[in-house]
Amino acid sequence: MSVWVKQFKSEIIRISNKQVREQLLRIKKSVLQQKREATELKSRVATLEQLLGPQASAQRKVFAPQAKDSVTALRFSAARFSNMRKRLGLTAAQAAALLGVSDQSVYKWEQAKSRPRATQLVAIAKLRTMGKRQVAKRLSELQLA
Repeated sequence: MSVWVKQFKSEIIRISNKQVREQLLRIKKSVLQQKREATELKSRVATLEQLLGPQASAQRKVFAPQAKDSVTALRFSAARFSNMRKRLGLTAAQAAALLGVSDQSVYKWEQAKSRPRATQLVAIAKLRTMGKRQVAKRLSELQLA
């Protein structure tokens, strides 16, 4: 390589590094400003909570999420799910149709390679309460639709 190519490369590197430094400086300033604002907001909230006193703690209790809502209280076990499916005489494809998921999801749940989502846990809980006749009726309804 010639000398001017090396100089050209070094100049490009120098300019790009300068631009990167400028961008990083802007980002750092922005982050610092956001941290300051967050700290200020936290202190404002603390001050307001002190002024409200007992009212603030009562409000927090009202809006606090309940520990035992319907979805979080549901548990899932791959072995129990598999046993339930077999007890109801369902194939994996039929169980998937009833639950509104793919066949592959049922297989992965039973092999404990994945877990159902919260909405799917609700559907599984409903399926758990059904008997063989109800399941057969529901399957026939799904096939007609």
